[in-house]
Amino acid sequence: MTLVTNRTLLDVAAGAAFGVGAFNVADLTMAQAVLDAARATDSPVIVETLAGSHPFGSDSVFWGLLLRLIDDYPEVPVALHLDHGPTVETCVRAISAGFTSVMIDGSLDASGLPASFESNVAVTRRVVEYAHDRGVSVEGELGTIGGSKDGSTRAEIVLADPAEAAAFVAATGVDALAVAVGTSHGAYKFSTPPSGSVLRLDLVASIAALVPSTHLVLHGSSSLPDELRARVNACGGAVPSSWGVADEEKVKAIGLGVRKVNQGMDHYLAFTAGVREALAADPGSVDPALYLAAGRESAQRLLEERMVLFGQAGRAPLYR
Repeated sequence: MTLVTNRTLLDVAAGAAFGVGAFNVADLTMAQAVLDAARATDSPVIVETLAGSHPFGSDSVFWGLLLRLIDDYPEVPVALHLDHGPTVETCVRAISAGFTSVMIDGSLDASGLPASFESNVAVTRRVVEYAHDRGVSVEGELGTIGGSKDGSTRAEIVLADPAEAAAFVAATGVDALAVAVGTSHGAYKFSTPPSGSVLRLDLVASIAALVPSTHLVLHGSSSLPDELRARVNACGGAVPSSWGVADEEKVKAIGLGVRKVNQGMDHYLAFTAGVREALAADPGSVDPALYLAAGRESAQRLLEERMVLFGQAGRAPLYR
């Protein structure tokens, strides 16, 4: 067993009350770190990527290579997910390429401002109809999750409304719903240390009770650990102090009904730390095979820890 839909992964996770990490990847080396961590911990996993967010010449090249890589992990239940698809056309391209899940992000309009509820419903419903006809899962977004998805612009947090969440699910038929409950995208989230109050866990509980058959998604959930920032900066980096979502808050959110936990920046930091440390240890090195392998191994260690934290470790047999 290898490629499955997000609906398949998350239905099982809901039945056994655990979360599944959805880990963003920007190249094949990072993707291998995610898949190796899943294999090592016997976990189901969601590999996700943003359209255009990679060093390859085109999405079609990168996406094709991702699918070929996943084929090498037949024992790992994997969903390949398009994160924050900006348009219907982008989602259609991903589905045609072989993705088993797509996200249509109708929460913002073309200018980056919060979209109306009606326009969000309309674009999301179009993607749901197209995807479901082809056996592909769909994730939507309600409210505005703060920060930056790609480093170019920053959005303010607009919290999701539970009643709107129920109406959105009824109108669109999404399989999963990303809800704005206080998290923020990007490497620079919050200016103060975590106090246990970042997430509006009351909103998580209220929305989960209203949409029990739709899986809630926590975006922007990286913790930005001090030790990772210190490792990067000790080898020439200049990552400023910033704080993310505390691990204990993520665990509480999973207990209240969150099933998909999106992360990117933590394993990006771990990957960068490994690369910088390898280059600092051998300043004459110009062989990417050596320093990229160090980055992959560093990221894998962090990813294994997160799979244990979310409760997905050891759960792959539930899918076989």
